[in-house]
Amino acid sequence: MTIAVTGASGQLGRLVADRLLATVDPSEVVLLTRDPSKLADHADRGVTVREADFARPEGLAEALDGVERMLVISTDAVGARVEGHQAAIAAAVTAGVRHVAYTSIPEPTPDNPAGVVPDHAATEEALRGSGLAWTMLRNNLYSEMQIDTIRQAAASGRLVTNMGDGAAAYVTRADCAAAAVGVLTGEGHEGQAYDVTGPRAVTAEDFAALAERIAGRPIEVQKVDDEAYAAGLVAAGVPEPFVPLIVSFGAAIRLGKLERVTDVVERIGGRAPTALEDLLA
Repeated sequence: MTIAVTGASGQLGRLVADRLLATVDPSEVVLLTRDPSKLADHADRGVTVREADFARPEGLAEALDGVERMLVISTDAVGARVEGHQAAIAAAVTAGVRHVAYTSIPEPTPDNPAGVVPDHAATEEALRGSGLAWTMLRNNLYSEMQIDTIRQAAASGRLVTNMGDGAAAYVTRADCAAAAVGVLTGEGHEGQAYDVTGPRAVTAEDFAALAERIAGRPIEVQKVDDEAYAAGLVAAGVPEPFVPLIVSFGAAIRLGKLERVTDVVERIGGRAPTALEDLLA
């Protein structure tokens, strides 16, 4: 069985590649990237590395020659990536790929205000309509991206948030990689949508408690509305194009769209999920 991973030189892609190499023979792995030189170390380990660019769909089917299973890692071009994802799915059909897994987000439904939802919903729809066997890996927000928030709260003595009383089951990229490899190398995952989560849902108060461990002093939690939070981000120097997306994640958390906790990492990925406090440590 030959398994391909798109975006394999990215942060999640490398973790998936390394875990695959610990699970299957390198000859069964095809790593796809826009710049093969970034994966020279993996090529030296016997992996096949091929150039593939979603923006140049004419070469994608050839890059997938001989592939049976494929992980499509969503690109970071939020709002402009659906066409590329669709091209990858179409190429998989042309190349004879049997099963495609895709990294999505929990609850990609119209009532979820997270700014990434339209891209993921459209890609999931394309994959379901492709005729391919599919698995949706609906990864929660990455734990690694919360560390700066905790450290900033520790430094300032205050945590400002628009997540209200909501919570999110943040998950590490390594845990997402484990779940992805479990799907790619296992059986019985076709037609399934898995929420990939950390071990528990984390609230603003939990963030403050973690910041208190660092600061050694109480941390004030200040809950604000979306407009005030956006203004605060701009004042803090966050580039304005990124502000609506950041605000949208807090709104999604506030509405409970990211709070569900599952056993997918342990059951399918074969490892205990990493708690946010353990990652911080």
